[in-house]
Amino acid sequence: MDFSAKMLRDDALKGKTIVVTGGGSGLGKAMTKYFLELGANVAITSRDLDKLQKTAEELTTETGGTCLALQCDVRHYDQVESMLAEVLKAFGKVDVLLNNAAGNFISPTERLSANAFDTIIDIVLKGSKNCTLAFGKHWIDKKQESSVVLNIVTTYAWTGSGYVVPSATAKAGVLAMTRSLAVEWAKYGIRMNAIAPGPFPTKGAWERLLPGDLASKFDMTKKVPLRRVGNHQELANLAAYLVSDFSGYINGEVVTIDGGEWLQGAGEFNMLEQIPQEMWDMLEAMIKNKGSK
Repeated sequence: MDFSAKMLRDDALKGKTIVVTGGGSGLGKAMTKYFLELGANVAITSRDLDKLQKTAEELTTETGGTCLALQCDVRHYDQVESMLAEVLKAFGKVDVLLNNAAGNFISPTERLSANAFDTIIDIVLKGSKNCTLAFGKHWIDKKQESSVVLNIVTTYAWTGSGYVVPSATAKAGVLAMTRSLAVEWAKYGIRMNAIAPGPFPTKGAWERLLPGDLASKFDMTKKVPLRRVGNHQELANLAAYLVSDFSGYINGEVVTIDGGEWLQGAGEFNMLEQIPQEMWDMLEAMIKNKGSK
């Protein structure tokens, strides 16, 4: 099966303007590329303007679409407002906000400084809040009929996870905001949804999280029941659907795309997968023998 195949028809996002925070690389770049291929105008933002401009030029050449690079530190509300104003100046309107900007690192929590903890909270939770609030206020003020916020969270937003506590804390807040505003802002025509991706390797993020030869020692495919990691196009397909009009009745939902990874870790007896076939045969024989007495 070709997991890199594209899902929606070519004009599925034609006429829409989409803002992708953290759109200069990795999964943000992959989603942006597909949005452009589907006819959307896309503004990508991050703190690194040079990287953004290179990505915008690359994607514009590859897709023939319009990709605008805008520098913005989502931790600062005034910068978010300025970024939104630039998008409106360039495209006249904005239809979709994709809160993708994130930060994370693996560490025992007691080794973190208060500032290190705050950095992740500020980027993920405060940044998502800043963008959502600025865009939401604009849409409500303009009485725009149909708008979408799509947030990128994680499965440990609801389970929690050691060694990534700042990220888990921040993503849990983003998930709560998603579900809360899905109810409160539906009357304004604003839909709020989220995606919880599993392992989708990206060069930059995975090198930071698992530096050196750690990545080879932690084989992510062994944690996934499907025994593979995700293809970037699979995530782009899902994101494109959730920001399109085809998903118009989906609101307040978080869609997990992880090959069953979090469920494998959640099941009390899932570790029994390690039992070899021969031992199952022995156990079955023992049970039958006991039952016949």
